[in-house]
Amino acid sequence: MIDLRSDTVTRPTPPMLAAMSAAEVGDDVWGDDPTVLRLQATLAERTGKEAGLFFPSGTQSNLAALMAHCARGDEYIVGQLAHTYKYEGGGAAVLGSIQPQPLENAADGSIPLEKIAAAIKPIDDHFARSRLLTLENTIGGKVLPAQYVTEATQLARERGLATHLDGARVFNAAVAAGKPVATLAEPFDSVSICFSKGLGAPVGSVLVGSRALIDVAHRWRKVLGGGMRQAGVLAAACLYALDHNVERLADDHANAAHLAAGLQTIEQVKMQSVATNMVFAQFPQQHCAPLEAWLKERGILTQMLYASRFVTHMDVSRGDIDTFIAAVKGYFAAR
Repeated sequence: MIDLRSDTVTRPTPPMLAAMSAAEVGDDVWGDDPTVLRLQATLAERTGKEAGLFFPSGTQSNLAALMAHCARGDEYIVGQLAHTYKYEGGGAAVLGSIQPQPLENAADGSIPLEKIAAAIKPIDDHFARSRLLTLENTIGGKVLPAQYVTEATQLARERGLATHLDGARVFNAAVAAGKPVATLAEPFDSVSICFSKGLGAPVGSVLVGSRALIDVAHRWRKVLGGGMRQAGVLAAACLYALDHNVERLADDHANAAHLAAGLQTIEQVKMQSVATNMVFAQFPQQHCAPLEAWLKERGILTQMLYASRFVTHMDVSRGDIDTFIAAVKGYFAAR
C-alpha cells in the first residue's frame, strides 16, 4: 500500500530492527536502562538542554510538560490549531486541571503577538494564572518564522510566562530551515520531540529542558502511566533514527513539493498549501468519499473526509507519488 495519511505510518527498517534487537537494556523505572539514558543524554546535547526524558508518546510528553510548568488553576496560551489544544483529548484540562486559553492562529501558524499580550491575565484572584506559552513547529507542515519565535518567547518571558515547544516535527523544521535543531529549541524552556513520525521509529518521544523541569516531569510521567521497564529496545530505534533518518527528511520535503506540483495540474483540485512534508488540497466535497474509495481500491491510502492532507515520509517514493497523481487523474477522467 502507498500510505499518504500521515508520517506516523512508517515501519521500522531491517537495520533499525537489528539495532532494537541488539539494544542493551535495564529497568527504566529504576533509571538504569543504559540505552534510554544514552538517548536522553544525546537529545539533550543536540538541543542544547540540560536533560531529557523518554516517553511512549508525544501526547504524554506534551501533557507532562504542561503539568510540570503549570499547577491546578493555571492556564497555558495556545493556538486553536495546535496539537496540544485540539488533538490531545483535552488532557491538560481533564488530567492536569490546567485551563487552555486558545487563540486563533495566523495563516503561517503563528499566534499574533498582540493576541498573546492581550490574553495574559492580570494577577487577580478572579482569573486563572497565565503561566505558559505553547507553540508548535512545524505546525500544519509550516515552519514558524525565526524572528516571530524570538519575539513571542521574549514577550512571554517579559510577562513572566514559561515557554514550551511542541516540536513533534522540529527536525523537519530544522532541515527545512537549514539550521541546527538546537537553534530552534534554544528560545524555549522545554521541547517535546517525536520519533515515530518522519524519523521512522515505531514509538517514542523525548522531552528536553532544565534538569529541574525534567525532574518534575519525571514524576508526572509516572502518574500518567508512562513509566516503562526494558524500554531500551524502543530507545534504540530512536537513536538509530537520529543517526540515519534526519538528513533524509529533505527527501520527504522534495517529494511533497513534487506531489503538490502534480495536483496543481488537475483542474478539479484547488491547492491550499505545501510546506515541508505536508500537502493540503481542496477537492469538491461530493468527490471526497468516492475518490478515497477509488484510491484504496488501487492500493493508495488517504484521508479525504478528515482533511485533504497528504503526508510524505520514508516509506513513500517519488514513483509512489507519480502513481498517486495518475490515480487521481484517472478518477476524474472517468467521471
